[in-house]
Amino acid sequence: MPNVLITGSNRGLGLEWCRQYAEAGWRVFATCRFPAQAEELQRLEIEHNTLTTHRLDVTDPDQIDALAKELADNPIDLLINNAGVYFEKYIRPEQATDYEAWAHTFSVNTMGALRVSRAFLDHIRHGQKRLIVAISSHMASIAEIESPGSYYYRSSKAALNAAMKGFSLELRPQQIGVLLLHPGWVQTRMGGPGAPLSTQESVEGMRSIVDAFTLADNGRFLRYDSSEIPW
Repeated sequence: MPNVLITGSNRGLGLEWCRQYAEAGWRVFATCRFPAQAEELQRLEIEHNTLTTHRLDVTDPDQIDALAKELADNPIDLLINNAGVYFEKYIRPEQATDYEAWAHTFSVNTMGALRVSRAFLDHIRHGQKRLIVAISSHMASIAEIESPGSYYYRSSKAALNAAMKGFSLELRPQQIGVLLLHPGWVQTRMGGPGAPLSTQESVEGMRSIVDAFTLADNGRFLRYDSSEIPW
């Protein structure tokens, strides 16, 4: 039974990743900051005895280290860094730049993914798939910036891409791969109900990329439909 660890599992894309991999027979380690409040995730855990929920704040090194120790005997075939924040949607346009919120966005979206990835490297080395996925965004593409705004989110995801691209080169000699994936415009809290993609469609597309992954794809930045995104 392959094992997958998923961050930000309590709703949206994270929850759908958990659902699809649990239904596919994987052992799923689902993580979020407040498992006791994650009612949909709790229901999913009841439905699938191969899924367990674990507390994890990706900005908290102690929690990350504690979970890595808790799962020390479990190889991780696939790590999905899904946890992320997007503050600007909730900030009025006339407000001045909130540098504290910007720094927190970096802490979650950029540093959080690398912290978790490094903490679980030994687990991944003992897995079969040996793949780290980071959920990025087309908004991270500097080549595709055509309008102002979303500075916190864009810059944090562009930094995620830069960090993970470098990480992919570090890990390649160890036969560990890294993928950066844009899920598309999805019907999540961030994407809104008018988005054209359901979470099911988005995750199905990304899973196809994961399934087909070889080290020849290491460090690539792809849309959920497998098309390349310019940096």
